[in-house]
Amino acid sequence: MREALFIKKNKDRWLKNQQQPSDDPDEMAADFTQLVDDLAYAKTFYPSGKVTGFINSEASKIYLDIYKNRKEESNRLITFWKYDLPLTIRKHHKVVLFAFIFFLIFFIIGFFTSAKDEGVARSIFGDGYVDDTQENIAKGNPFGVYEHGNAFLSWISLMIHNIRVSFLLFVSGIFCGIPSLYLSIQNAVMLGTFDQFFTARGFGVDFWLVVFVHGTLEITGIILASAAGLVLGKSFLFPGTARRIDAFKQGAKDGVKIMIGLLPVFALAAFFEGFITRLYNDISILTTLIFVLSVLFVVWYFIIYPIRLGKKLLLQLNEEEV
Repeated sequence: MREALFIKKNKDRWLKNQQQPSDDPDEMAADFTQLVDDLAYAKTFYPSGKVTGFINSEASKIYLDIYKNRKEESNRLITFWKYDLPLTIRKHHKVVLFAFIFFLIFFIIGFFTSAKDEGVARSIFGDGYVDDTQENIAKGNPFGVYEHGNAFLSWISLMIHNIRVSFLLFVSGIFCGIPSLYLSIQNAVMLGTFDQFFTARGFGVDFWLVVFVHGTLEITGIILASAAGLVLGKSFLFPGTARRIDAFKQGAKDGVKIMIGLLPVFALAAFFEGFITRLYNDISILTTLIFVLSVLFVVWYFIIYPIRLGKKLLLQLNEEEV
């Protein structure tokens, strides 16, 4: 059978599976079985055809749904953290990578722009903050700003602020993702300027070891929230073969999953900033350890684990196919 005839014969069923997926386990299993048969046929006669890649993708989606149902546990939160969120992150890794590179570019721009004009820091942070920090540096306590205020109240206020900013990044993605990018630029330039302010005064390494005690999780959350906004905008602008409204609903669903997953990340980042960062003078080994562990957690949970989980499920898919 020619590839064009094969596509014409099965196209309606494939589109129905894609646009109107069933929630019934038996129907899902039946759809999966048919797709596996189609995939075996396509791999045999059209191994390099686009239709083969399309069928494999659709079969993988259904299999992942079946797999998650099979792995359903009594505690729904465990399932979410162990499977749902990592698989959603994996699904949108390219968008997350774009959001990271975009943030990094404007971080660098902020760093070098403020290096040429010290007025940039004052325009962003205000004269009061800059003057107080310079005074702290003269006293030999450059990050003394983190030692001020009540630790508990700082934790709560910072957590609320960061969550509010992150949801603004996400929700604004409905406008084609442009506001999400703009807000990302603001945060990246601010961080780059902040880094340069201390680097120019000989505290470049200290900046990372102190500020990123809480900043590792906080900035990761900001980048992922920006990515969630881009997922929302992308799903509407580029629906692919699905109906625009269906693609948008799926994009919104994925974005919400990411945002829910970021809530404890921002809560923990705020806790570190309120309670731990201020200890950098007294217990530097603790703050350095938390910085290192935070980096390892981010790299593992948001990059390595989703990739490994995705590969594991695809391997099981191929075994089911055989």
